Amino acid sequence: MPKALITGVTGQDGSYLAEFLLAKGYEVYGMVRRTSHDSYERIDHLLDQVEIVTADLLDQHSLTEVVREILPDEVYNLAAQSYVPTSFTQPVLTGEFTALGVTRILEAIRLAHPRARFYQASSSEMFGKVTETPQHEGTAFHPRSPYGVAKIYGHWVTVNYRESYGLYAVSGILFNHESPRRGIEFVTRKVTDGVARIKLGLSQKLRLGNLDARRDWGYAGDYVEAMWLMLQRPTPTDYVVGTGETHSVRELVELAFAHVGLDWHDHVVTDPAFIRPAEVDLLQADPRKAKRELGWSPKVAFPELVAMMVDADVARLGARR
Repeated sequence: MPKALITGVTGQDGSYLAEFLLAKGYEVYGMVRRTSHDSYERIDHLLDQVEIVTADLLDQHSLTEVVREILPDEVYNLAAQSYVPTSFTQPVLTGEFTALGVTRILEAIRLAHPRARFYQASSSEMFGKVTETPQHEGTAFHPRSPYGVAKIYGHWVTVNYRESYGLYAVSGILFNHESPRRGIEFVTRKVTDGVARIKLGLSQKLRLGNLDARRDWGYAGDYVEAMWLMLQRPTPTDYVVGTGETHSVRELVELAFAHVGLDWHDHVVTDPAFIRPAEVDLLQADPRKAKRELGWSPKVAFPELVAMMVDADVARLGARR
C-alpha cells in the first residue's frame, strides 16, 4: 500500500486529494498545524481513514521528523497562505508559509527520505500581468501580488532541488479551481453563497469588486487527479493545468443568479473596496502538455460547476433555518 503525505489536508484541494488517494488504495497522512481548535469540516467524513500528523511549515524540525517517521512515497504540498487579498495585508507571513515553507519541506525530504516524490502547488497567479495568452509552461512570470511572488519562489526552489539534488520534484501550475468546499472569501464562493442568501431571503445585496476580471475556472475534484498523474511519470517535469477557457466575474454572477431564477442586476453592487491594489485582468491556461502527456482533461464544465456550488450553498443555508 503506497503512502502519501498531504500538507494542507483540511483545505479544499487537500480534502479532494485525500478522497482520491484513498480510492486508489493509498495510506494517507494529513499534516495539520497545532492549534487550539480543530478545523476538519472538509475532511470530517475521512477522519477514520486519514492519519492526522502534526507539523508546521514554519518549523524545519517538525517537518523533517514527520517525513522521517512516515517515509512517504509521495508528498503533496498544498498548504499555503492562499488568499491573494490577505497577501497584501500580511506579505511577510505569506512569504514564510507560501515561499520558505516549500524550502523547508523540500529540505525535510532531502534529509530524511530523498526517494519520496514531491508535488508543489504552483499557481496561475505567478503569470500575473501576462505577456502572452494563453499561458503555458514557458510563459514568463510577472506576479501582481505578494502571493504570486511567494508562489514563484516555491516554484523555482522546487526546480532547484530537482536539478541540484536529483529529487523527484514537480510543480503543477494550476489555474483557478473551485468547488462547494472553496473558502467563503474567494470570489466564486462569495458569489454562490451570496446568491443562496438572497434566494432564501437572508440578504438583499451582494457587494463585489471588478466584474470584468476573467479567469480560467475549473472543478477542484478534477484537478487533484492531475496532481497525482504528475507523480506517476517516469521523469519529473512541470505542467500547466486548466480548462483553456475563460469567464468573467460578470458571467459567473449571471449564471449563479439565473440558476435560482433571479436577475443579478437587482442585487449586485460594485464596491471599490474589493478592487485589488494591482489587478490581474486575464488568466487563461494552455493545458495541451498535460492533455498530451498525462492524458488529463477536465470533466466538469463551468455552468455545471456554478450550479453545483449554488445548490450546495442553498442546501447548507436552508438546513440551518
